[in-house]
Amino acid sequence: MKKLEVFYDLSSPWTYLAVNNLQPIIAETDAPVCWRPFLVGGVFNAVNPDVYAARAAPMAPKIVHNYRWLHEWARLANLPLVFPTAHHPVKSVLAMRCCCALQDNPDALLRFSLAAFDAYFAQGNNIDDPAVLSEVAEACGLSGAMLLQQASAQPIKDLLRANTEEAISRGAYGSPTLFIDDRLYFGNDQLPLVRQALQAS
Repeated sequence: MKKLEVFYDLSSPWTYLAVNNLQPIIAETDAPVCWRPFLVGGVFNAVNPDVYAARAAPMAPKIVHNYRWLHEWARLANLPLVFPTAHHPVKSVLAMRCCCALQDNPDALLRFSLAAFDAYFAQGNNIDDPAVLSEVAEACGLSGAMLLQQASAQPIKDLLRANTEEAISRGAYGSPTLFIDDRLYFGNDQLPLVRQALQAS
C-alpha cells in the first residue's frame, strides 16, 4: 500500500485547508500517513524567498486574488476562516516544536495539529503564545506544561531542523508538501491528484 507523507506548518492557511480536506481521502483510501512537522520559514529562506517579497506588496493583484480564493476554498470545505489576523504572519517555531514532540504519537499529533489549526484560523488566536499552545494541548487530553517542556529540549529542536532540511532536499518549496513514494504534490488544490495517486494500483 502506498504511504502518504505530509510535511506541514501550522502557520499556513492553505495547509489548514489541506489537512482538514485530507481526512476523508485518508479514510476513503485507508492510506497510511506519516505527518512530518517542519518549518516553512526555513524552506522559504532556502529555496523560495519570493514569498517575502510578495508579503511586502499586499495589494498586488496576485495576493488579493489569493486571499479571495483562500476564503472561497474555506467555504467550499465548510471550514471557518479568520484570516489574515493581527498575528499574521505568525511565528510558528514553538508550535512546530510542540508538533515534533508528538511525532512518535501520530494520533496525538493529528489531534493537536487540527486543534492548533482551529485555534489560529477559526478562532484567530496567536499560536506563538505558549499559553494558547498549552490550552490547545489540554483540550486534546495532553499536558500543556509537559508538551511545552518537551518542545524546548534540544533533540526536539534538532528533529524540527532535520524534518525541514529533509523536505528541502526532496524538493519542497512551501506548505503543505506531500509525497507519495517519491512523487511530490503541493497545496490544497492538488488533493484530487493525491486521491488519484493513492487509489492507483
